[in-house]
Amino acid sequence: MNPRDDVLHLRRGGTSVILDLSTAPLPTIVHWGADLGELPVAALSSLAVAARPQRVSGGLDATPRLTVIPTEAAGWMFTPAIEGHRSGAGSSILFALSQVTADDHSATLELVDAAAGLSARVELTLGVAGVFTQRVTLRNTGDSAFTVDRLQATFPLPWDATEILDTTGHHLRERAPQRRPLALGTHLRESRRGRPGADATVLLAAGRPGFGFEAGLVHGLHVAWSGNHRVLAERTSNGDAFLAGGELFLPGEVVLAPGEEIATPPVMGSWGEGLSALSHRFHDEWRARPQHPSRPRPITLNTWEAVYFDHDLARLTALAAAAADVGVERFVLDDGWFLGRRDDTAGLGDWLVDPVVWPDGLHPLVDHVRALGMEFGLWVEPEMVNPDSELARRHPDWILRGRADLPPSARQQQVLDLAHPDAYRYISERLHALLEEYPIAYLKWDHNRDLVDAAAGPGGVARVHATTQALYRLLDELKAAHPALEIESCASGGARVDLGILDRTDRIWTSDSLDPLERLPNQRYTGLVVPPEMMGAHLTTPHLHTSGRTVDLELSAAVALIGHVGIEWDLTATDAATRARIAEWVVYAKSLREMIATGRTVHVDGADPGVDVRGVVAADRSQAMFTIVQTATDAAWPPGRVRMPGLDDDRLYRLTLSPLTRDHDAGQSALEWATVDTVLTGRQLSVVGLRPMVQQPQRAIVVDVVAVD
Repeated sequence: MNPRDDVLHLRRGGTSVILDLSTAPLPTIVHWGADLGELPVAALSSLAVAARPQRVSGGLDATPRLTVIPTEAAGWMFTPAIEGHRSGAGSSILFALSQVTADDHSATLELVDAAAGLSARVELTLGVAGVFTQRVTLRNTGDSAFTVDRLQATFPLPWDATEILDTTGHHLRERAPQRRPLALGTHLRESRRGRPGADATVLLAAGRPGFGFEAGLVHGLHVAWSGNHRVLAERTSNGDAFLAGGELFLPGEVVLAPGEEIATPPVMGSWGEGLSALSHRFHDEWRARPQHPSRPRPITLNTWEAVYFDHDLARLTALAAAAADVGVERFVLDDGWFLGRRDDTAGLGDWLVDPVVWPDGLHPLVDHVRALGMEFGLWVEPEMVNPDSELARRHPDWILRGRADLPPSARQQQVLDLAHPDAYRYISERLHALLEEYPIAYLKWDHNRDLVDAAAGPGGVARVHATTQALYRLLDELKAAHPALEIESCASGGARVDLGILDRTDRIWTSDSLDPLERLPNQRYTGLVVPPEMMGAHLTTPHLHTSGRTVDLELSAAVALIGHVGIEWDLTATDAATRARIAEWVVYAKSLREMIATGRTVHVDGADPGVDVRGVVAADRSQAMFTIVQTATDAAWPPGRVRMPGLDDDRLYRLTLSPLTRDHDAGQSALEWATVDTVLTGRQLSVVGLRPMVQQPQRAIVVDVVAVD
């Protein structure tokens, strides 16, 4: 970059970001989106000039701009990027640009407000896949404490982005989509649960009306943070539209002493022609990390729905043997193994193997599991404590609370103050001791309640920010000491799904609901940000205790394929024929998992709400797998054609129905294309499509697509 230029053009991964450095008082992002190619300086300057607004009647003499850090002192009368004060005074903030350093795909802006005693650093980075990440660091350069009330990053939107999409939900129904117009004003989503929460939006997206997965320009924002956070979309009366996000600070939670600083978490923006293209940027970006899981994702059996708290060595060894017989590679012992833990009312915090249930420790089970060729995993919930525990009785001051009384209970438990040095030391020592005594390859790390009134003791400061940082430090230290250890982030299902936690763990438990029909939208919208190989997806018992629905194995398995496949089922209660069918699905899942972990997820926009079509296309587009799930009765009978996009337009592909699902045909004649050698081009499959098999509701088929070379 030429430091004399008044415009910066960052380019990478098919994305351009253009900054006008000459706007007062701070630079303005005039474009974030499609790569504009190599542009001469004159064209860049002209683009910046073309974005400058006129003065209008009734307004300020200089129309305020959406700068990188818009503030009221600069004339910005909409949502600011920073708010704070010094004991109620000194709230006026007006940064000026002091220094710029940049290369082809990143820029760092140094900002100063000497009068306010503050400086800031804005880091703008385009990743390898074109994900645009911002991080804002605020430093107190004054001689008194500065309380930070708000600190967030802003991302400009095209003016025609007038429809927004986010997600909401509750336990067992996380990440349910909702849409609405983006009118003048603010659409605000806040998480005040001490974790993202089951109702949190994993992505706030805004685009042209009617955007879908396959078409329509759309931009989206994700805050990579596992505590309280805020995202918003805003459309202003002066012609600006933007997304913004960052951590949400509780009152008085962040007070910077002179010389101290605080940074936003990474705030990540993606865009695309359709939501699939937007999500591919997130997936490709995440997979490029050096710590991203690279070995095949082990087929995992978790014991929770098989035995619950009934820990019996004979029963568990029989379950392990049955798991090994169907091809399971990782056996995870869930809740109930530690001191006094016979139900969910006691024991949390006492991370010692219960000598009553396990007189020889976990060694007999661990040795048995490993002798069968499987890895051993263990459930823990280190951030929580039952009041009925030795830990709580000895150290009540280690429990997060803002008053003398404990906060409202949830699942009969409270939250441990990991920011307390002694509490942190105890939990760290117990976890390291377990990992050193037993060959544990995997921790299922749970977090079964929201944080309420989470403070450092009666009358103390709010602790969500500090405990989140302590959690990150603990995970980082465990990974450093045990490099082969994998960790799953579970939070009463999918209540802590964000790229902050996933930067330190290896998968999420997507939802406690294993109902495949409920899982379809959950996995679709979780996958906007999270790549499928990091989304736990298990086939399960036919009768589902979370919904009361009864489903067949084929539907459960087909829905689990586009994820990290596992099993949540008491296999010892199944007959030989059922276990043989499960084993066939396990073999098939293993054949697909490399493609699932490296390919591109495709969601098809269809006209029939009763038919769900999705798939994964290999990175080189040499093969693909699509599932066609009948969620409800068809609008047409037989159904109309479905498309299979994402393949190479000019390449020929052979289509076959997987034998694992082809017996679901409810038609009265054969599906002709499935009985002959059917070869179509990628363009034909994307544009024209084919007739799917006639299916009754709650049925699924799997179609294998292989290039004809």
